[in-house]
Amino acid sequence: MYEIEPVKAKGCYLWDKNGTQYLDFYGGHAVISIGHTHPHYVKSVSEQLQEIGFYSNSVVNTLQNLVAEKLGRLSGYEDYAFFFCNSGAEANENALKLASFATKRDKIIAFRRAFHGRTSGTVAATDNPSIIAPFNALHHVEFVPFNDLHATQEVLSKGDVSAVIIEGIQGVGGIHVPDTAFLIALQEACEQNGTFLIVDEIQSGYGRSGKFFAHQYAGIRPDLITVAKGMGNGFPVAGVLIAPIFKPSLGLLGTTFGGNHLACAAALSALDVIEDEHLIENAAAMGEYLVHRLQEIKGVSDIRGQGLMVGLEFEYEVAEIRKQLLFSHHIFTGYSGKYTIRLLPPLCISEIEIDLLIDSLNMITHNLS
Repeated sequence: MYEIEPVKAKGCYLWDKNGTQYLDFYGGHAVISIGHTHPHYVKSVSEQLQEIGFYSNSVVNTLQNLVAEKLGRLSGYEDYAFFFCNSGAEANENALKLASFATKRDKIIAFRRAFHGRTSGTVAATDNPSIIAPFNALHHVEFVPFNDLHATQEVLSKGDVSAVIIEGIQGVGGIHVPDTAFLIALQEACEQNGTFLIVDEIQSGYGRSGKFFAHQYAGIRPDLITVAKGMGNGFPVAGVLIAPIFKPSLGLLGTTFGGNHLACAAALSALDVIEDEHLIENAAAMGEYLVHRLQEIKGVSDIRGQGLMVGLEFEYEVAEIRKQLLFSHHIFTGYSGKYTIRLLPPLCISEIEIDLLIDSLNMITHNLS
């Protein structure tokens, strides 16, 4: 944890308690989608709070329908149902549960370097033994190499797999993009073996990849799609898009806070801005510009990602680069392991901010070389 306390934010910038301005190229783990304190977002949440902030899901909340309808329309999944919850981990947990309910199986396939959350089932499907307690390890999860169709088919062919869960783009694991051919074949293999395909779009969704969902580059339609992070632009809200093949029953899934009035106001305003300000198109264009400019940086061994979800891998450890970016140049970035800087700026980023990042990286890497 860095000893910096942001107390104000606007657009792509933050200010700490001492008045120092920072450029945000991390978006608080990709949460900030439409930009900090967007006027429409602030107005929508503030006005909703003055009316009603929360009540039970045992009564009607029309805002839930408005969010689900707009999400379906903008994402191209108008025929899917939507279950509201509070976090990405909870969304993945419920998707895994739905698949298990439907198949009557309990085994899951996940992929090497995967990160799906820290709740009981999702942490078991996360490829990081250091955060898996013995209690979590009781889940039946088998990890296979990323993009390895043969290994995946071999496990699927046993006929005991409830679901395959895969990130639209691996985030914590280092910004690794699934091969298009692999995703297409994976969906076919799941269908052939009576297994559901879950795509975790918690970090890569909501326009970050340059499409509404990263898996849409492959043209597939998963059975279950999980969303969170950019959905509420900072307000805790998440959910699962559910294919029509699933038949709902009363009480199958439940939540206390999911889909509350404030969460819906935040989610609806984020979708409004994404649509009205063409932020998905901006993510695609600025992502292309960012990758182009990053090719100038010395010591870079690989650049991975799509849109504004970019991993910059160096030939040496990046801790010093990130430290200088933050404390000398006042730019927030993330990381994925020792060698990769993770860039997840708000979708409203422009060439001006990208140029500032590139100038700073050029200065730092030149001095380190």
